[in-house]
Parts: sequence; C-alpha cells; structure tokens
Amino acid sequence: VIEPRVFPDERGFFMETYKHSEFAGHGITEQFVQCNQSRSVRGILRGLHFQKQPKAQGKLVRAITGAIFDVAVDLRQGAPSYGQWVGAELSADNQKMLYAPAGFAHGFCVVSAAADILYMATDEYAPALESGIAWDDADLNIAWPIQAPQLSQRDRQWPRLCDVDSGFVYQGR
Repeated sequence: VIEPRVFPDERGFFMETYKHSEFAGHGITEQFVQCNQSRSVRGILRGLHFQKQPKAQGKLVRAITGAIFDVAVDLRQGAPSYGQWVGAELSADNQKMLYAPAGFAHGFCVVSAAADILYMATDEYAPALESGIAWDDADLNIAWPIQAPQLSQRDRQWPRLCDVDSGFVYQGR
C-alpha cells in the first residue's frame, strides 16, 4: 500500500501519483506502459485477474472517485506468501494506492455509491494471456466487505487457485 505525499492548500491539493525515482527507491523499478480507467457502482466485484508470461502485468491502482476494497493475491509457486492476499480500502478521500506486482492476481469491489479506478500496468493487455482465479475461493478466504457481489459472466467462471497453473515461480523477491 502506497500513501503519496499530498500538498493541500486553500485551492485543493497537489500530489505526485507516480515518480519513477521515488518508487525505485522503495524497490518498485518496473516501468508502466499502459493506463486504464474503469467506473463501477456499489456491489460490483472485478477480479481476480492476472496475465500470464510473457505479458504478465504489475498494476498500480487508485480510486480517483469513490471507494473500493482492493486485493492482491500471491500466485508465485514456492513463495513464502503463496496463496496469501493483502487488501486495503482505496478511496478518493484517503488517496492510497496499491501496487500488485506481476505474479499476483488483482481484484476489487466497490464500497461507495460509485467509483472511478485508475490503474497503470507494466505491460500491455494481451487477451490471449488473460486468466483469473475465483473471487470466493475458500482456500484464499478473502474478507470481502460485500456478501453477494455483482460479477461478470467471465469472473463467475474462474477456477480455484489450486486448479490454476499461473506459471509464476518465486525468484526470491
């Protein structure tokens, strides 16, 4: 979870949402090559998505309006944190961001009336390499803040993590 420096004044605020040297100083050295925006309403859940190699994507996610509960799940075989998840509320008010590196599945649910999400990706979208895992996989036990989310047909059909060969292997990082 990334908390950018925010400089408020009587006119509003200014913040740097991405600065390569700052991120690199904290170990995030990847370059972002694509930026996406989505809008969803309360109760929508998108995910858990990832792209396979050679087009695996890291994602830097933030809510520019509204609020979401954002989740990243470690898919790297052999990692000490394999199958574990991290989640955080990202909102226009708290201005937090979440970085999900390549090798992690990503998803979010909207907890405000509506939310606009901006996410920067480290590789371009490649539909043939897209994959996912079930949002409600009992082995992951994600503490989603909504009980009966609205899902796309595609997101209803993802398999459990134990049935997915993501191709990601832990490299000691």
